[in-house]
Amino acid sequence: MSDADLIVRIASSVGNFPSEEWNALGGNDNPFVSHEFLTAMEDSGSVGPGTGWEPAPIVITDAAGRLLAAMPSYAKGHSQGEYVFDHAWADAWHRAGGRYYPKLQIAAPFTPATGPRLLLSDPALAPHLLKGAEAVCLQNNMSSAHATFVEPVQMPLFEQAGWLARTDIQFHWFNHGYTCFDDFLAVLSSRKRKDLRKERAAAVEGLTIQHIIGVDITEAHWDAFWVFYQDTGARKWGQPYLTREAFTLLGERLGDRIILILAYDGDEPIAGALNFAGRDALYGRYWGCTREVRFLHFELCYYQAIDIAIARGLPRVEAGAQGGHKLARGYEPVQTLSAHWIADPGFRSAVADFLEQERAGVASDQMYLGSRTPFRKGD
Repeated sequence: MSDADLIVRIASSVGNFPSEEWNALGGNDNPFVSHEFLTAMEDSGSVGPGTGWEPAPIVITDAAGRLLAAMPSYAKGHSQGEYVFDHAWADAWHRAGGRYYPKLQIAAPFTPATGPRLLLSDPALAPHLLKGAEAVCLQNNMSSAHATFVEPVQMPLFEQAGWLARTDIQFHWFNHGYTCFDDFLAVLSSRKRKDLRKERAAAVEGLTIQHIIGVDITEAHWDAFWVFYQDTGARKWGQPYLTREAFTLLGERLGDRIILILAYDGDEPIAGALNFAGRDALYGRYWGCTREVRFLHFELCYYQAIDIAIARGLPRVEAGAQGGHKLARGYEPVQTLSAHWIADPGFRSAVADFLEQERAGVASDQMYLGSRTPFRKGD
């Protein structure tokens, strides 16, 4: 097919496209770029009018309208819910007399999880998709485009197109062929092994832990989790990003890729954590509680996630953004990647200088944190 046969355009909704066509481009392995997840965000009102996240997927089709490539993207009126912080960039551009918003965000909404950002039937289509994103910015007076939490294999595609690379650090747990949690504990130092056992025992004393999967999650379960989510959201972000309906739709559409963990005191649910399963990872996303229980956060979000990953044979757990306390619990520092296109040449040059210095700092931090893991040394 020649370039002349390609149609690059912007759409108003991922829901405009058949799920089979969208997921065939690579949206099935990672839950957060799947048609099911992205349309749940749209149909629940979590993105769309009034949210500052206006769906603007950029796609490539052939003359017959067949979907060949896609990019989950959003016109953003703020920098909330992204987890790659550019507030200082916005402030600097405003002080220089520019207008930073709107901008184009290429991401899974509200999700600091690594995944594909270019959904391609052919890698040769990547330059066309990225040129399409740049054209959307120029045509709509957007200052910039930002692809966040890009999987490493796709970063060269962005850099070859002249986008700027940015790095940060998350903490991931890696499954080195463990058959049970005790196998994992065996590779820790003696003191850390004892600490984790004590934490787990203290966290669940007098409580019952349940795992509920996909279609088995009832509205009563979601109602309980909604209370937990609202409490955490109010404390972290000022207001929750997802609507109540989003959780119902996610449970219905993602099936056994959703694992809800609830802690009960008798018949009363007091805390919960929500996980998403992909082909290669378990993703911990939301947590909340109505009663503070020491170590329960670590148990539901980190240790139970390890149990699930081992049981499902998943290579790693991504437990969300930030959180240096994960280090002591066997989660290792990993660089995350994002790519940025800046329309103004002067502003782009200033951002490029900043990113060069930032990358050196992140690399240094990763080396230091890597030396502080709880694993046995010298074996």
